[in-house]
Formats: sequence, structure tokens, C-alpha cells
Amino acid sequence: MFKVTDADRHVWESELDWQNYLPAEIYSEFPIRFVADTYEKMGMRAEKYGAFAAIKLPPEIFIGTYKILNHWGDKEALAASFKSRVNQLYSATNSSEQHASMDAAGVETAAIFPSFAMYIVNHRDLPAHVSLSYAYAYNTWLKEYCSYNPERLKAVGIISRHLPSNMVLQLEKVIENGWTSITLRPEVICGRALGHEDYNDFWAACEKHNIAVAFHGGTNLHAPTAGTDRFISRFAMHACSHPMEAQMAFVSLLESGVLERHPRLKFAFLEAGASWVPHWLWRLDNICYPEFPTLVEANIKMLPSEYFKRQCWVGIEIGEPCLRDVIDVIGHDKLLYGSDFPHPDHLQFTTEDIAQQLGELTEVELQGVLEQNAKDFYGFEDIKNEAALLKPEDQLAEVN
Repeated sequence: MFKVTDADRHVWESELDWQNYLPAEIYSEFPIRFVADTYEKMGMRAEKYGAFAAIKLPPEIFIGTYKILNHWGDKEALAASFKSRVNQLYSATNSSEQHASMDAAGVETAAIFPSFAMYIVNHRDLPAHVSLSYAYAYNTWLKEYCSYNPERLKAVGIISRHLPSNMVLQLEKVIENGWTSITLRPEVICGRALGHEDYNDFWAACEKHNIAVAFHGGTNLHAPTAGTDRFISRFAMHACSHPMEAQMAFVSLLESGVLERHPRLKFAFLEAGASWVPHWLWRLDNICYPEFPTLVEANIKMLPSEYFKRQCWVGIEIGEPCLRDVIDVIGHDKLLYGSDFPHPDHLQFTTEDIAQQLGELTEVELQGVLEQNAKDFYGFEDIKNEAALLKPEDQLAEVN
């Protein structure tokens, strides 16, 4: 039986009382607002889509006057409502239920990521100071959330990229919390790709303090996510957003010299699968790198695949093809398992019989993917004793 380390598990903070964590002047101008569904809207949907649409939908969520989700309307909300996920979402809203859900799934330790906060902090229409305030607010709340059992609930801090000059200060506050990792979106945010020179001091600080950087994409962000220049459907945008942004994020870090200048920096590409890695690295090694060597020699001094093998981890999807090819290229120690709990696009996947589902992996490879690799990437320490697995109230009972 494996003691699973979940490299990608989420909170569900859509209904968080943000007002308690933000400066009053920020919240008064940019509050989180819930616009409730109405019978009138239900009737209009029934006329447009049919009687099945006459159900009460969750409220639309705004920050100030801006919608939090891009290209998200009635059809998307209806589809989401008909996919059973209420119990899972509730389990992620508070730490005790999250803890219980981990027990039920056989997860020992989990890296805890945001859900809605990533859409707020990276919203292209928000002023930089508002994005920053919401990042601080989320991290403050997350520290409280994970304090329920910090040995098992491992906080991953969020960083606002709106104003690069304050990113090192944000990082210092993450370090003060005792956290070992942060999450960033892979997209171009406020006109800057990940390799932009404005981020140079930030990458240097991440390396200096051994902070792991996890890239986590998503669909419906108000940003130029891959696919949004030509699609508006959830299906097409969701197909493009995660894997294509991961590939371009690696290229940005590579061609700008971030990987060359900071050889101890650790990066992970999550929820994009791993099957793209062999193709992408082969293309970079054999088509792009040798074409015009003088154009890349300043920042890329060895094969692109060598940088990836040295510094990068990638999350796998259960059931995806080509895992053996991925291992042959980058090694099994760079593969991560993440549940993406409680998001609806991964509800069909389960940790039950996970060894059988990953039957092409050897026992040693499975142990790495399910237990050790995430600890190596995030810098998690092993849980020292069984008491750490208990809920706080159970620990007190044992003492008494």
C-alpha cells in the first residue's frame, strides 16, 4: 500500500469571506460579489435551451464589476451543474473536510493549490495593487487553512505577477510562512512571458531560497491563454490551455536563459499531462536547437532536454499514453502524481487500484511517482511518526 503524496490538490475558496483578509479600501472598491440566479433567468433559459435548463444555477461571481471567469455563460454553468461534484467541492472548502477526503483517498501528504484565487490574482483587468492585495489575502487564509495539520496539508503560496518589482517581497513573505513552494500561471501576464527580464531578480531569489515553482494552468482566465485567440467554447479552450501553455512556458524559461543562469531552480508543470514531453524535447533538440546555433548560444549551452532532465518535473494523468517514452527521456524520478481534487474534469479518475492503473510502471517507479518524487520537488520532509497522521483533536485524545 502506497502512502500517496498528492502533488496537485486544491481548495475551493469561491465563498471565502475575503473581506476579513483585505484592506477595507481595497475591498470597498473591488469586492467579491455573488449575483444570484433568478426565476426570470431560469425562464429565459428554459425558452432558449429547453425545460431542463429551468434549474437554479450557482451565482455568478464578480470582483468589483469584472467577471472572474472568462467565456463562462449559461451553457457552461448548466453543464457544470449536471456533473455531480457537490460533495467533492464541499470537502475542499475547509481543512477538516479536506483532511478527511485525503484519508478516504489514501493520500498522506498534499500540496494545496488555489482554485478561484488564481483567477483573481492573474485577472488582466485588475490594477496591480488589487492583484497584490488578493494574493496576500489568499496566502493569509491559506496559512490558517493548512494549520489544521501542516504535516499533511502543505501550502503552496500564490504570487501576483502584475508588478514584478514587488515579487521578491511577496516571495519573502512566503518564506516567512515556512513554505517551500509557490505557484504561478504559465501564461503571459500583463504583457510579460515567464522569461521576461523584469523577473530576473525574482528567479534569482527563488533559487537562493530553494523555492520550488509549480506552473498550474487553467481555462477561462482573463488572460491570453493558448487557444483564446481563436476559440470561445469550453471544449476547445480546455483542450489547448493546459498542455500548450506548459510547452510554451518551458520554451520561455529556456530561450531567455533562466534555466542556464539558475541551475538549481526547480520547476514543475502540472495538470498538463506528461505525454507532450518526449515530442516537445525531441523537436527542441533536433529541429530548433541545431538550426541556427549562433541565435541561441548565449542562453542555451546544452541540449534543451538536458535542462529539462536537470530541473523540471511533470505531472502525469492516470491512463495517458506514452509514459514509458516519458521515462526513457527524463527518468521516472521526474514524474508527479496529482489528483486535481476537487475539480470536475478529474472526477472520473480515482486512486483505487492505482498500481493496476499504472501497470506499465515497475514497483520502484510507482514508489517514486506516488510517494517520493513530489517530496523531492517540493522539499517536503517525511512525516516522522504516526501521530502526525491524526487530526489535531485525535492527537489530544491520545495524549489524555
